[in-house]
Amino acid sequence: MIREIQDLLDKYRAWLKDKTILREIDDWVEITTPYLDHHNDYIQIYAKRHNSGYLLTDDGYTLNDLEQTGCRIQSPKRQELLRMTLNGFGIALKEDALQVQASKENFALRKHNLIQAILAVNDMFYLATATVKSLFYEDVVEWLDNNEIRYTPNVKFTGKSGYDHLFDFVIPKSRRQPERIVQTINRPDRINTQKIAFAWIDTKEVRPLNSKAFAILNDTRQEISPSVFEALNNYDVRPVGWSKINLIREELAA
Repeated sequence: MIREIQDLLDKYRAWLKDKTILREIDDWVEITTPYLDHHNDYIQIYAKRHNSGYLLTDDGYTLNDLEQTGCRIQSPKRQELLRMTLNGFGIALKEDALQVQASKENFALRKHNLIQAILAVNDMFYLATATVKSLFYEDVVEWLDNNEIRYTPNVKFTGKSGYDHLFDFVIPKSRRQPERIVQTINRPDRINTQKIAFAWIDTKEVRPLNSKAFAILNDTRQEISPSVFEALNNYDVRPVGWSKINLIREELAA
Protein backbone atom coordinates (compact mmCIF):
# COMPACT_ATOMS: atom_id res chain seq x y z
CA MET A 1 0.00 0.00 0.00
CA ILE A 2 2.84 2.41 0.82
CA ARG A 3 4.41 1.80 -2.60
CA GLU A 4 1.08 2.45 -4.28
CA ILE A 5 0.60 5.76 -2.45
CA GLN A 6 4.22 6.77 -3.12
CA ASP A 7 3.72 6.06 -6.83
CA LEU A 8 0.61 8.29 -6.85
CA LEU A 9 2.51 11.09 -5.12
CA ASP A 10 5.40 10.78 -7.60
CA LYS A 11 2.99 10.96 -10.54
CA TYR A 12 1.33 14.04 -9.03
CA ARG A 13 4.68 15.83 -8.67
CA ALA A 14 5.64 14.89 -12.25
CA TRP A 15 2.31 16.23 -13.55
CA LEU A 16 2.80 19.45 -11.60
CA LYS A 17 6.29 19.96 -13.03
CA ASP A 18 5.42 19.09 -16.63
CA LYS A 19 2.37 21.37 -16.74
CA THR A 20 3.99 24.45 -15.18
CA ILE A 21 5.10 27.21 -17.60
CA LEU A 22 7.37 30.16 -16.80
CA ARG A 23 7.53 33.54 -18.58
CA GLU A 24 9.68 36.53 -17.68
CA ILE A 25 7.94 39.94 -17.47
CA ASP A 26 10.34 42.75 -16.49
CA ASP A 27 11.36 42.01 -12.89
CA TRP A 28 8.70 39.35 -12.47
CA VAL A 29 8.37 35.72 -13.52
CA GLU A 30 4.87 34.66 -14.48
CA ILE A 31 4.12 31.10 -13.33
CA THR A 32 1.27 29.40 -15.18
CA THR A 33 0.06 26.43 -13.14
CA PRO A 34 -2.00 23.41 -14.26
CA TYR A 35 -4.80 24.38 -11.88
CA LEU A 36 -7.98 25.94 -13.29
CA ASP A 37 -10.15 28.76 -11.96
CA HIS A 38 -13.94 28.92 -12.36
CA HIS A 39 -13.50 30.20 -15.93
CA ASN A 40 -11.47 27.08 -16.74
CA ASP A 41 -8.42 29.32 -17.21
CA TYR A 42 -5.06 28.27 -15.82
CA ILE A 43 -4.24 29.99 -12.54
CA GLN A 44 -1.23 32.29 -12.80
CA ILE A 45 0.93 33.69 -10.02
CA TYR A 46 3.95 35.98 -10.12
CA ALA A 47 7.35 35.88 -8.40
CA LYS A 48 10.20 38.35 -8.02
CA ARG A 49 13.26 38.80 -5.82
CA HIS A 50 12.40 40.65 -2.62
CA ASN A 51 14.19 41.17 0.73
CA SER A 52 16.83 38.46 0.20
CA GLY A 53 14.09 36.09 -0.91
CA TYR A 54 11.08 36.08 -3.19
CA LEU A 55 7.65 37.67 -3.23
CA LEU A 56 4.83 35.50 -4.60
CA THR A 57 1.49 37.09 -5.50
CA ASP A 58 -1.69 36.64 -7.53
CA ASP A 59 -1.52 40.39 -8.40
CA GLY A 60 -5.07 40.87 -7.11
CA TYR A 61 -6.65 38.65 -9.75
CA THR A 62 -8.56 36.27 -7.46
CA LEU A 63 -10.63 38.80 -5.50
CA ASN A 64 -11.04 41.23 -8.40
CA ASP A 65 -12.33 38.47 -10.65
CA LEU A 66 -14.85 37.31 -8.05
CA GLU A 67 -16.04 40.89 -7.68
CA GLN A 68 -16.50 41.23 -11.46
CA THR A 69 -18.47 37.99 -11.65
CA GLY A 70 -20.97 39.23 -9.08
CA CYS A 71 -19.61 37.70 -5.89
CA ARG A 72 -19.21 40.39 -3.24
CA ILE A 73 -17.39 39.57 -0.02
CA GLN A 74 -17.67 42.91 1.75
CA SER A 75 -19.92 41.64 4.55
CA PRO A 76 -18.17 41.21 7.93
CA LYS A 77 -19.00 37.49 7.98
CA ARG A 78 -17.45 36.85 4.57
CA GLN A 79 -14.45 39.05 5.36
CA GLU A 80 -13.86 36.95 8.47
CA LEU A 81 -14.19 33.73 6.46
CA LEU A 82 -11.68 35.09 3.93
CA ARG A 83 -9.28 36.03 6.72
CA MET A 84 -9.54 32.59 8.32
CA THR A 85 -8.95 30.86 4.98
CA LEU A 86 -5.87 32.92 4.12
CA ASN A 87 -4.44 32.61 7.64
CA GLY A 88 -4.78 28.86 7.37
CA PHE A 89 -2.36 28.89 4.45
CA GLY A 90 -0.12 31.64 5.85
CA ILE A 91 -1.13 34.02 3.04
CA ALA A 92 -1.34 37.81 3.47
CA LEU A 93 -3.87 40.14 1.86
CA LYS A 94 -2.48 43.46 0.63
CA GLU A 95 -4.64 45.79 -1.45
CA ASP A 96 -6.74 42.88 -2.77
CA ALA A 97 -3.63 40.84 -3.69
CA LEU A 98 -2.93 37.47 -2.12
CA GLN A 99 0.79 37.26 -1.42
CA VAL A 100 3.47 35.52 0.59
CA GLN A 101 7.21 35.95 1.18
CA ALA A 102 9.44 32.96 0.41
CA SER A 103 13.05 31.95 0.77
CA LYS A 104 15.06 29.57 -1.41
CA GLU A 105 14.50 26.84 1.17
CA ASN A 106 10.71 27.14 1.42
CA PHE A 107 9.87 28.48 -2.06
CA ALA A 108 8.09 25.28 -3.15
CA LEU A 109 6.02 25.15 0.03
CA ARG A 110 5.05 28.84 -0.14
CA LYS A 111 4.11 28.51 -3.83
CA HIS A 112 2.00 25.48 -2.96
CA ASN A 113 0.27 27.37 -0.15
CA LEU A 114 -0.51 30.38 -2.36
CA ILE A 115 -2.04 28.22 -5.08
CA GLN A 116 -4.08 26.25 -2.54
CA ALA A 117 -5.31 29.52 -1.01
CA ILE A 118 -6.37 30.81 -4.46
CA LEU A 119 -8.24 27.57 -5.15
CA ALA A 120 -9.89 27.65 -1.72
CA VAL A 121 -11.02 31.27 -2.09
CA ASN A 122 -12.25 30.60 -5.63
CA ASP A 123 -14.24 27.57 -4.55
CA MET A 124 -15.58 29.06 -1.34
CA PHE A 125 -16.76 32.39 -2.66
CA TYR A 126 -17.71 31.74 -6.28
CA LEU A 127 -21.48 31.95 -6.74
CA ALA A 128 -23.37 31.04 -9.91
CA THR A 129 -25.44 34.24 -9.79
CA ALA A 130 -25.31 37.48 -7.87
CA THR A 131 -28.71 36.72 -6.37
CA VAL A 132 -27.41 33.82 -4.27
CA LYS A 133 -27.05 35.19 -0.76
CA SER A 134 -25.53 32.31 1.16
CA LEU A 135 -22.22 30.52 0.76
CA PHE A 136 -22.10 26.76 0.55
CA TYR A 137 -19.59 26.67 3.39
CA GLU A 138 -21.99 28.69 5.55
CA ASP A 139 -24.80 26.26 4.71
CA VAL A 140 -22.66 23.33 5.87
CA VAL A 141 -21.71 25.14 9.09
CA GLU A 142 -25.39 25.81 9.81
CA TRP A 143 -26.25 22.15 9.17
CA LEU A 144 -23.51 20.94 11.50
CA ASP A 145 -24.61 23.34 14.22
CA ASN A 146 -28.30 22.49 13.87
CA ASN A 147 -27.49 18.79 14.18
CA GLU A 148 -25.24 19.40 17.20
CA ILE A 149 -22.22 17.91 15.45
CA ARG A 150 -19.06 19.04 17.24
CA TYR A 151 -16.19 20.09 15.00
CA THR A 152 -13.07 22.18 14.72
CA PRO A 153 -13.07 24.46 11.65
CA ASN A 154 -10.16 25.22 9.32
CA VAL A 155 -7.58 22.71 10.51
CA LYS A 156 -4.19 22.49 8.81
CA PHE A 157 -2.21 19.25 8.62
CA THR A 158 1.28 18.77 7.18
CA GLY A 159 1.34 15.82 4.81
CA LYS A 160 4.02 13.25 4.15
CA SER A 161 5.38 15.44 1.33
CA GLY A 162 5.91 18.34 3.74
CA TYR A 163 3.12 20.36 2.11
CA ASP A 164 0.38 21.87 4.28
CA HIS A 165 -3.28 21.05 3.63
CA LEU A 166 -6.21 22.99 5.08
CA PHE A 167 -9.39 21.05 5.77
CA ASP A 168 -12.74 22.72 6.46
CA PHE A 169 -13.75 20.64 9.48
CA VAL A 170 -12.27 17.97 11.73
CA ILE A 171 -14.62 15.97 13.95
CA PRO A 172 -12.65 14.37 16.78
CA LYS A 173 -12.65 10.69 17.63
CA SER A 174 -15.47 9.38 19.79
CA ARG A 175 -16.23 6.02 21.36
CA ARG A 176 -18.17 4.94 18.27
CA GLN A 177 -16.36 6.70 15.43
CA PRO A 178 -12.74 7.51 14.51
CA GLU A 179 -11.49 10.96 13.55
CA ARG A 180 -13.51 12.36 10.62
CA ILE A 181 -12.10 14.97 8.25
CA VAL A 182 -14.69 16.86 6.21
CA GLN A 183 -14.10 19.04 3.15
CA THR A 184 -16.71 21.05 1.27
CA ILE A 185 -16.51 21.32 -2.50
CA ASN A 186 -18.60 24.16 -3.89
CA ARG A 187 -17.64 23.37 -7.50
CA PRO A 188 -17.19 19.59 -7.81
CA ASP A 189 -15.03 19.57 -10.94
CA ARG A 190 -11.89 17.70 -11.94
CA ILE A 191 -9.43 20.20 -10.48
CA ASN A 192 -11.12 20.45 -7.09
CA THR A 193 -11.48 16.68 -6.98
CA GLN A 194 -7.75 16.24 -7.67
CA LYS A 195 -6.95 18.81 -5.01
CA ILE A 196 -8.90 17.00 -2.30
CA ALA A 197 -7.66 13.59 -3.41
CA PHE A 198 -4.01 14.67 -3.23
CA ALA A 199 -4.54 16.40 0.13
CA TRP A 200 -6.00 13.24 1.63
CA ILE A 201 -3.44 10.88 0.05
CA ASP A 202 -0.66 13.08 1.40
CA THR A 203 -2.24 13.43 4.83
CA LYS A 204 -3.79 10.08 5.69
CA GLU A 205 -0.50 8.38 6.59
CA VAL A 206 0.24 10.99 9.26
CA ARG A 207 -3.25 10.78 10.79
CA PRO A 208 -4.61 8.01 13.07
CA LEU A 209 -4.84 4.71 11.22
CA ASN A 210 -8.64 4.57 10.93
CA SER A 211 -9.35 8.26 10.19
CA LYS A 212 -12.06 8.89 7.61
CA ALA A 213 -12.36 11.60 4.96
CA PHE A 214 -15.63 13.00 3.63
CA ALA A 215 -16.29 15.41 0.75
CA ILE A 216 -19.59 17.31 0.80
CA LEU A 217 -20.43 18.28 -2.79
CA ASN A 218 -22.66 21.18 -3.79
CA ASP A 219 -25.22 19.61 -6.12
CA THR A 220 -27.84 22.36 -5.81
CA ARG A 221 -26.96 24.11 -9.07
CA GLN A 222 -25.91 21.32 -11.40
CA GLU A 223 -25.69 17.58 -11.65
CA ILE A 224 -22.33 16.20 -10.58
CA SER A 225 -20.43 14.00 -13.00
CA PRO A 226 -20.23 10.34 -11.92
CA SER A 227 -16.47 10.57 -12.53
CA VAL A 228 -16.18 12.94 -9.53
CA PHE A 229 -17.78 10.38 -7.21
CA GLU A 230 -15.67 7.59 -8.72
CA ALA A 231 -12.40 9.50 -8.34
CA LEU A 232 -13.05 10.43 -4.71
CA ASN A 233 -14.07 6.87 -3.82
CA ASN A 234 -10.92 5.54 -5.50
CA TYR A 235 -8.82 7.72 -3.19
CA ASP A 236 -10.73 6.67 -0.07
CA VAL A 237 -12.66 9.94 0.25
CA ARG A 238 -16.38 9.38 0.77
CA PRO A 239 -18.38 11.80 -1.41
CA VAL A 240 -21.91 12.88 -0.57
CA GLY A 241 -24.09 15.38 -2.37
CA TRP A 242 -25.60 18.23 -0.36
CA SER A 243 -29.07 17.00 -1.34
CA LYS A 244 -28.31 13.72 0.48
CA ILE A 245 -26.34 15.14 3.40
CA ASN A 246 -28.59 13.52 6.00
CA LEU A 247 -27.29 10.12 4.93
CA ILE A 248 -24.13 10.79 6.93
CA ARG A 249 -25.66 12.74 9.82
CA GLU A 250 -25.50 9.90 12.34
CA GLU A 251 -21.97 8.96 11.28
CA LEU A 252 -20.73 12.51 11.83
CA ALA A 253 -22.72 13.12 15.00
CA ALA A 254 -21.63 9.92 16.74
